[in-house]
Amino acid sequence: MHITNFARFNLLGAMLFATPMLSAQTQHPSSHAAEHEVVPQTSVKSVDKHAQHEQMMQAEHQQHQQHQQHQQHQQHQLMSMPHLVEKAATATTHDHRQEHGGQWYQSSMLESKWMQHAGGRGVWQSELESRVGTDEHKLFFKLHTQQAESQQAEYEAQVLYSRMISDFWDIQAGVAYQEDQTSAQQWRGVVGLHGLAPYFFESEAYLSLAEDQQVLLSLDTERDLLLTQKLILAPYLQAKLVLSDESVQAQKTGLNQLQTGLQMRYEISKKVMPFVDVAYGYHKGLAQTAEQDATESEQGWQYGAGLRLKF
Repeated sequence: MHITNFARFNLLGAMLFATPMLSAQTQHPSSHAAEHEVVPQTSVKSVDKHAQHEQMMQAEHQQHQQHQQHQQHQQHQLMSMPHLVEKAATATTHDHRQEHGGQWYQSSMLESKWMQHAGGRGVWQSELESRVGTDEHKLFFKLHTQQAESQQAEYEAQVLYSRMISDFWDIQAGVAYQEDQTSAQQWRGVVGLHGLAPYFFESEAYLSLAEDQQVLLSLDTERDLLLTQKLILAPYLQAKLVLSDESVQAQKTGLNQLQTGLQMRYEISKKVMPFVDVAYGYHKGLAQTAEQDATESEQGWQYGAGLRLKF
């Protein structure tokens, strides 16, 4: 009986000692398995990143190869078709010239007005100016006519070549033909300047040379003052000086003609502009020669109206 109880006691102690050992063994495989599960996940992520990097490198390499093939194809086309190279070069030169004022253009202006003198005598005046060319090289065609009441018409025509010498000035040279009461027909050589003076005065100055030591200097300037977008006030000055004249219909030397005034115009459009004009004029008389008698100078106020057209 005592032996049996002792055996039972030993068996119970063995069971109590074995239970913690079994519990530890059960927990250890679980943690070990977890460690083995983490390692494969980390390895998979590294493999995925490496594969993505290789794919990106392959895509960039393919794009680089395609770009090189495209350039080689273009070079081959240009080399096989020389006329395309010449055409491209011509187009580039053409665009460059247009950007630097090489484009051709044409513009014309016609102005006609009736001016009434203080003494009651009226004068019809017309002026046509046309220019064609580029900013650097132009041709000017000018025609001026004037007819007083009960007198013959006077006119002057000019053809001038204009060459730009600065941003605001052109040098001009050409010929002029004139017919008036003092000389039936007369040809002159003309040289001068045309451009924009300080304070935005559009100006021109010409020196004319003709037979019989006739030397003339003419000046013309005006400026537009915008009162509104359509109403414009334009002061102007026109003068002619006789430096020398030995012809049979000689004019007196010095200031021969002067006209200064104000022109108020209204721009119905950029092409149609009616205006009114008020001016003071001076005209020196003729010199005494074997063919003509001396005449008195005339001066006084003038007023009138007219129309300016641009096309």
